[in-house]
Amino acid sequence: MVTDTKGNSYIDLRVPELTNGSSTNDPWTVEKVVAEIPGGPPQVDSSSPVPFFHMLERLKTSKREGWRRFGIKTGESISDHMYRMAMITMFAPPALAAKLNIPNCTKMALIHDMAEALVGDITPVDGVAKHEKNRREATTMDYFTKSLLGKVNGGMTGQEIRAVWQEYEDSETLDSKFVHDVDKIELILQMVEYERVHDQKLDLGEFTWVATRIVLPEVKAWADEVLKEREEFWGGKYHSFHNGDDFVEDKVLAQKLNYYGYANTN
Repeated sequence: MVTDTKGNSYIDLRVPELTNGSSTNDPWTVEKVVAEIPGGPPQVDSSSPVPFFHMLERLKTSKREGWRRFGIKTGESISDHMYRMAMITMFAPPALAAKLNIPNCTKMALIHDMAEALVGDITPVDGVAKHEKNRREATTMDYFTKSLLGKVNGGMTGQEIRAVWQEYEDSETLDSKFVHDVDKIELILQMVEYERVHDQKLDLGEFTWVATRIVLPEVKAWADEVLKEREEFWGGKYHSFHNGDDFVEDKVLAQKLNYYGYANTN
């Protein structure tokens, strides 16, 4: 049991060497990870997409790590998260939707965490530097789109997947900014839903700071609605809330600041 600086207790189930896939003295590589896949590494340079289809199964069975620190053992998978994100992209209000390429946004939601099939869901408290996380994810996406998909449909599908993923990572287009916001609103929804399931016995307020990072007013409105639901759920009972200003005072939140910074930009 771990107690944070706010006096909240939780079960820390993380094993850093297993969570992030390597130790300091054992650099992470795609080759090391795929060598451990049951049945052996997938076939590379195939004209069939089937080896890649099998790889996607890992997204269905890999859990989102952030919840595990709070003892949530049967939490959402990476695929669960991306599926609801994909659905949310289709509900952009008309004034915003007119400025977006919605099919591209939906694809982006389904692709943005694809690298976690091999990299795992690395969180800010896992001890992996952001530049190293980025390296692992880019290397994995190159492996997927070149080694597994390079000869599928003339390589065109793989190239499109890689380009959509890179657009999300660069976060310069309106489509990518919208999907980054959708990523955040999906987390906020899940936070409230887990609190409801545990009937006020689990305070996940550590994640509320994410709402302050939402950029687009249309998505902010959704987040405000969800957080209002949360306040009504907790009623007069104490529950935590973080707006970003308290990062420096809290070790866990400070680690997130190191990844994301204060500003409401992506």
